[in-house]
Amino acid sequence: MKVLPVWGLIAASLLALLLATACSPKVQLMAPTEPIHIKLDVKIEHEIRIKVEQQLDQILSPESGLF
Repeated sequence: MKVLPVWGLIAASLLALLLATACSPKVQLMAPTEPIHIKLDVKIEHEIRIKVEQQLDQILSPESGLF
C-alpha cells in the first residue's frame, strides 16, 4: 500500500472540502419591497352585550315595578 505525501493529503482534503461546499444550498434573507398588510375581520359585540344586559337588569329589577 502506497502512502500519499503530506501535500497530496492536503490537496485531497481541499478538493473534498470544495466538492462538499459546492453542493450546499444557499439561503438569503431579504426585506420585502412592499408593505405588509394585515386584514382584521373582528366582530365587536362585547360592548353591545353589556349595554343590553344593563338595560335588562334595569327592566327586571324590583324597583321597576314590573313584578
